[in-house]
This record gives sequence, C-alpha cells and structure tokens, in this order.
Amino acid sequence: MASPPHRKPDPSPSAPQRESASSKDSGNVTPRRTSLPGPDFLDGQFLVAMPGMADERFARSVIYVCAHSADGAMGIIVNKAATDISMPDLLVQLDVAPETDAIRLRERVGHMPVLMGGPVEGRRGFVLHTDDFHIQQSTLIIDDGICLTATVEILRAIASGEGPASAVLALGYAGWQAGQLESEIMANGWLNCPADPELIFNTDLDAKYERALRANGIDPAMLSMTAGRA
Repeated sequence: MASPPHRKPDPSPSAPQRESASSKDSGNVTPRRTSLPGPDFLDGQFLVAMPGMADERFARSVIYVCAHSADGAMGIIVNKAATDISMPDLLVQLDVAPETDAIRLRERVGHMPVLMGGPVEGRRGFVLHTDDFHIQQSTLIIDDGICLTATVEILRAIASGEGPASAVLALGYAGWQAGQLESEIMANGWLNCPADPELIFNTDLDAKYERALRANGIDPAMLSMTAGRA
C-alpha cells in the first residue's frame, strides 16, 4: 500500500498506465459516465476483501468500483487512511489555501479523511463526492448520487466551502488488467455487492469493513472462523 508522499501529491491524474483501467473520455458531454455499462460490470459497487484475498495490500479492504469494462477496472479503497497527513495540511501543501487559513480549514474540512486509495499513482488525488457538484469535462458520474473528480479545482471549492456536500479525498487507486478482477472474484478474493453511499463518506474508517459485510448478511466473526479452518 502506498503511504502519503513527502512531495506534493498531484490532484490531476495523467492517463492511466496500461496495466490499470480507467474511465474513457466519451466526448464533450458533461458530466461523463463510465464506458460500457452493463449487467456484467461492477461500476458503482463495493468490493469487500474476503479471507481468500491473496494480496496482503488489500486485506480487509472495501473498494468502491469507479470504472469497469472489458479492458479492466479501477476503484478507490474507502476504508484505509493515508498516514501522517490531514486534509487541512494537504490543502496547504498543494497551495490550494494559504497557511494562514489553517485554523479555518481545520474547522471546515478537518473531519474529512485523506484515504490511501490504492497502490497505483500514489501521488495523485481522486475525490469521490456527491452529485451536487460538477466540473465541466472533469467530473465523472459513476452511479446515481456518486461522482469522481480528479482536478485541483474541486479542492479549491472544498477549501472555500463551495464544494460538494460530502466528499473523501484518496491518494492513489486500485487497478486491474482485463479479466484480472473477474479472476480474483472467482478465486473468492472479493465479495461484490451494492455500494452504500453513506458508508463511502462515513469518517469511521475502522468500522467500514464489518459494516459492509453485515449489510450483506455476513457475520464477520463467522467468516473468520471459516477462514481459520482452511
């Protein structure tokens, strides 16, 4: 898992690397939707790590899937905090707000967690937010009520109190090559289930994993016992 960088994170991501999936630009329509929606794709769903998860970096992770197509998938881990950095400090580091505004920022956005969104592009910022805020040609609609924006403009809006009603900032993302996510699900690495917007924006990160399981009728204690018998 990526830790918060010592250098300033770049909140405006470049094109995804070949081995990682991302949303595709569909033209000048704003806001944009993820490409290739369909019953077999998991855009707007949660991935909850199962005991069979082979990659320790994703143990006990809850991931919100932002884009999924035949080319691969991209998502944001929503229950793991980036270490040693706060939202007010990050906004000052990025020159989004002056250091003299530190007290005001703590009152306004001090509650907003900075997430460790995944091991890919760990110096880049991605904001998951409610759909009451859009930036032309930059905001991506993922599912009803949830959007993704990855430009510094949304951070300026948040710092000034003009941003979305609810938002979380993630550094980095999780990416899968074509067919990789499907293989991991078949190997019992992930449970995919409907996403709960309230859970995405809840600031109690430690409780999200068990809450996601219980919302799908799974007792975390029983799951642990089953895994121990393997």
